[in-house]
Amino acid sequence: MSKPALVVIDVQNDYFEGGAFPLWHAEQTLAATEKAIAAARSKDIPVVLVQHVAKGAAPFFNPGTEGVKIHDRVSAAVGDTPVVTKQHADAFEGTTLHDTLKGLGADELIICGMMTQNCVTHTAISRRADDYRKMTVLSDASTTVSEILHLIALAGLSPRVNLATVDQAFA
Repeated sequence: MSKPALVVIDVQNDYFEGGAFPLWHAEQTLAATEKAIAAARSKDIPVVLVQHVAKGAAPFFNPGTEGVKIHDRVSAAVGDTPVVTKQHADAFEGTTLHDTLKGLGADELIICGMMTQNCVTHTAISRRADDYRKMTVLSDASTTVSEILHLIALAGLSPRVNLATVDQAFA
């Protein structure tokens, strides 16, 4: 029997209105992310948050700023759940993500989050992701700087991972 985990990547304040780098469709993506978290919780699927923290001065996600914080609505939705801090696009690179997921018994991943063409993609096709029997990216709970870039990234992922909406993934 499979054991999925939901990995929520970089849903942080800097990507929303008023932040240092607001993304296209951020509020809709946030709502879909909340829906995914609720669906995962209802099926006893563990949720792991990934938070990017810049190393040194950067345009956004600087330590100690409001922008680096995980969005309040995501924090409220997950309660006490593991948070993995990263400094690279690939959430496995130099982090405890793999160990955290293995500790939860996960052998499948459902991924959503910010920067479809960057952090979501790099995590989904990471060499470490090959250790999981199934990889799904939630197309409606991910976003980036523009719709066209989001769609291009999803098309690029499609030969290697499953793409699904929140409703499809948790049906």
